[in-house]
Amino acid sequence: MYTPAITGTGIFTPENKISNAELVKSFNAYADKFNLEHAGQIESGDVAPQSHSSEEFIVKASGIHNRYVIDKEGILDPDVMHPLMRQREDDEPSLMAEMALDAAIKALKAAAKTPADIDAVICAASNLERAYPAVSIEIQELLGIKGFAFDMNVACSSATFGLQLAADMIKSGSISSALVVNPEICSAHLEWRDRDCHFIFGDVATATLVERSEDAISPYFEIKSTRCATYSSNNIRNNNGFLRRSRPDGTSDRRDMQFMQNGLTVG
Repeated sequence: MYTPAITGTGIFTPENKISNAELVKSFNAYADKFNLEHAGQIESGDVAPQSHSSEEFIVKASGIHNRYVIDKEGILDPDVMHPLMRQREDDEPSLMAEMALDAAIKALKAAAKTPADIDAVICAASNLERAYPAVSIEIQELLGIKGFAFDMNVACSSATFGLQLAADMIKSGSISSALVVNPEICSAHLEWRDRDCHFIFGDVATATLVERSEDAISPYFEIKSTRCATYSSNNIRNNNGFLRRSRPDGTSDRRDMQFMQNGLTVG
C-alpha cells in the first residue's frame, strides 16, 4: 500500500469577466423584449411574464459578484443569451483540452515534474465537450504522456470523484501518479434566460497532480482517506443528450435542455 499525495495544482481562468451589473442589464433587456413579444399571451394568462433581476438579488441568493467566461459577447446579447464559440476542425485541440492543458502545465511545474513522470490522465467534468474521442486522451496526447487516460462524469462532484479514483489507484499500486484535470465550460449549459439561475456559473479549468508521497519533490498534501456517497435527486437536472433528436420536440428550444435547479430544495 502506498500513500497518495497532492503534489501540484494549476488553474486556468478565462480573460473575460462578467459583473453582476453587466449581467442584470443584459437579462432585464431580454426580459423586456420577451414581455413585449408575448404581450398578448401574458395578458391572457397563457405565458408568465419575465421578472427583472437585480444585483441585490444575485448577491443575496449566491454571494457572487463576478464570473469568468470563455465568451461574454453572446451571453450579454439579449437576442442570443448564450456563449458564442467558433467551430474547430477535428485536427485542432478542443476548447476543453486547451483549457486543461494550461492548468496541467501549471500543476506539473508546481510539483517539479514532467509529463514523463505521469502514468494516467483523468478528465473529470460535469459536462464534456463531446462523447468521443475522449477529451482526456486528447490532453494526454498534447502533453506527450505515456500510459492511459479516460473521461469521467459525476456532475458537480466530478472533480472530487476524480481525485478519489486517482488516490485509490495510487494506494493500490496500479499506478504511481495521475493528473486529474477538470475543464468546465458551465456557461454553455447554463440557461442565461432564467432569472433564478442565470448568475450561478462561469468557466474554469483546474488540474491536480496526485502521486506517491515518497516520489514528491515539492511540498505536498497527504491524502489520509477518501469516501464517496451518492443519491438520486431531480433537484438539479439537464435532459439534453444524444437521444434528444429521437424524441418528440427533441429539436425545440426546451427549458429542460439546459441546467435546471430547484434551488430551495438542493441539499
